[in-house]
Amino acid sequence: MGGESEAMGLVKQDDGWRLPDELWAKMEPLLPPRPPHPMGCHNPRTPDRRAMEGILLVLRTGMPWRALKATGICGPSSAYRRFREWLEAGVFREFWRQGLLAYEALAGIDWEWLAMDGAMGKAPLGGEKTGPNPTDRAKKGTKKSLLTDGRGVPLGLAVAGANVPDFKQMRSSLQSLPVERPTPSAHAPQGMCLDKGYDYDEVRALAEEYGFTLHLPQRGEPDKPRSAARRHGAGCWSAPTGGFNKFRRLLVRWEKREDTYLAMLHLALGIITWFHNLLPS
Repeated sequence: MGGESEAMGLVKQDDGWRLPDELWAKMEPLLPPRPPHPMGCHNPRTPDRRAMEGILLVLRTGMPWRALKATGICGPSSAYRRFREWLEAGVFREFWRQGLLAYEALAGIDWEWLAMDGAMGKAPLGGEKTGPNPTDRAKKGTKKSLLTDGRGVPLGLAVAGANVPDFKQMRSSLQSLPVERPTPSAHAPQGMCLDKGYDYDEVRALAEEYGFTLHLPQRGEPDKPRSAARRHGAGCWSAPTGGFNKFRRLLVRWEKREDTYLAMLHLALGIITWFHNLLPS
């Protein structure tokens, strides 16, 4: 069992990737009740935990849904049907939200230092919120804009085409927070650390609207340390963005639909967030 597996809150067993009991205990209460079968009776339903483990295996490895048939964990039709059912019920976003609430109660979200950045990825099948990637010969790609607190815990997420500039996703990223953000004050300021790709008047106006203390280098300036803002903010976003790449389904986007792609992202964000809470003290 590798350290990378443990860091993602997963346990490697002989027959595939399984949810540890601690993580399943956080997921299970969020699942909607089983819908009645229209014919009144049918074959035994695949247990929810096995279906979730099938979904997680697809997320973790990037394998096609149909490949689940060979794993013995869960049938591909059952796993995908349950995935869509739980997506519509908001399970994956709520799993992330509950993780943030637990994190706030345990350690307190570090609102003093926030950071945001975007990360591009391939999207060979195209679909919603994809576009030509300017760094990959205009092939189809997607961009994830991630907002984190000072400890690197993910707080907000937005998706757009790979050709959308990072700063154009700032408002949607801020609006995506699943938990309430406290109002900044003189006694509780909120710094926002950004890179030169956000050096636009639109960003400054948005920071003023939201009450952020902006830490933003200007384009054309040489890179140099930026005092406390640099020390606190430079690595805030990179840890969870790198964590995304451990979920192979997110490294290359195979979902054409925006809602199914966001569901996979929310599940990954939930695992990352709960990992912070379940770490031994």
